[in-house]
Amino acid sequence: MEALFYVSAVVAVIATLRAVTGKNAVHALLYLVVSLLAAALVFYSLGAPFIAALEVIIYAGAIMVLFIFVVMMLNLGPGAERQEKSLLDPRAWAGPALLAFALVAELLYSFSGGGGTAEANAQYINPKAVALTLFGPYFIGVELASLLLLAGLVAAWHLGRREKEATHDSPG
Repeated sequence: MEALFYVSAVVAVIATLRAVTGKNAVHALLYLVVSLLAAALVFYSLGAPFIAALEVIIYAGAIMVLFIFVVMMLNLGPGAERQEKSLLDPRAWAGPALLAFALVAELLYSFSGGGGTAEANAQYINPKAVALTLFGPYFIGVELASLLLLAGLVAAWHLGRREKEATHDSPG
């Protein structure tokens, strides 16, 4: 399991750096998905399979869909079609695909029994305990995070609408 942890951590760091330094928003989102999946494998290797599943379902699934919708809303200019065609280039997918392949390979290695088991030092935490914790002492934090995400989505929509209206209102 130690190898699973270190390889996942290296993939997470590389993917996060590429997500932060990327010039193209869609490519950055692809690297962010890989980074979140690598973080889920780090949680799994530390003996927290439930948290790893939550990471994949909530962050790599739901939150990334929200981010992709925001990018789609903001990308309504005349260059959007040209940028969409550039996404079909296999070179754009090579980096995220390589990192994702490394994660899948190490996950298969871990499941085959080569990496040991995390259950030896793992504590079982059921979903009820997570819910009671999130909506108990951390209720305010959860609600503030949801309001922050909603505010970001509304702001992105307004920014996208203003740019679109400004291009339609200009004479020419």
